[in-house]
Amino acid sequence: MGRAFEFRKARKMKRWSSMAKTFTRIGKDIVIAVKEGGASPETNSKLRAVIQNAKSANMPKDNIQRAIKNASEKNTENYKEIVLEGYGPNGIAVIVDCTTDNNNRTVANIRSYFNKYGGNLGTNGSVDYLFDKFCVFKIKNINEIDDLELDLIDYGLEEIVVDNDLNEVIIYANFDSFGEIQNQLEKKEIEIISSEIEKIPKTVLELNDQQREEFECFVQKCEEDDDVQKVHHNA
Repeated sequence: MGRAFEFRKARKMKRWSSMAKTFTRIGKDIVIAVKEGGASPETNSKLRAVIQNAKSANMPKDNIQRAIKNASEKNTENYKEIVLEGYGPNGIAVIVDCTTDNNNRTVANIRSYFNKYGGNLGTNGSVDYLFDKFCVFKIKNINEIDDLELDLIDYGLEEIVVDNDLNEVIIYANFDSFGEIQNQLEKKEIEIISSEIEKIPKTVLELNDQQREEFECFVQKCEEDDDVQKVHHNA
């Protein structure tokens, strides 16, 4: 079958592995959302947002429903969201969002990744001040963008970006405006493709090729950890 077959096989396995990790992380988000606000998407806005993200990631409907059902059971793991901060290789500021049922395990693992690549895990707030937090919504492209922008300004809108290639609109708003923006989009019956909290660096550091390769290995190591939801940095 040759090298072409092996290449396609490796690429397919990598894609499946990535999807499995994505589904695992979304599953944890579902557990937290259900524990906080109940299993009904109609009354739980956080769960609605997670379900939208699950659909955007092509998570099968059966998987979503099973995750909600499992999250409603009393013996479900009690996941907790924690944020770890520090400086990665070459002094890059890094924030690692985690969801875990064992704080000690997660902190020990993340610290080991920082140490392995010459970084240093810090205390809460050690690099957080270097980032601005935004809520980010992706919606289908619509004709009334100007009207939508005017309507959302009063609810913390910062910027609207139109991606014509993907036929999508990206909405950036104040971190604390997540619920209000979500409510306004739902009232207008605008389909939300996905939503998330994004931590955007106030300034970025340039890396040379060798430094970039080293830093990418560090980020990949973090992202491979099942407890890690997202890695933010200023590289």
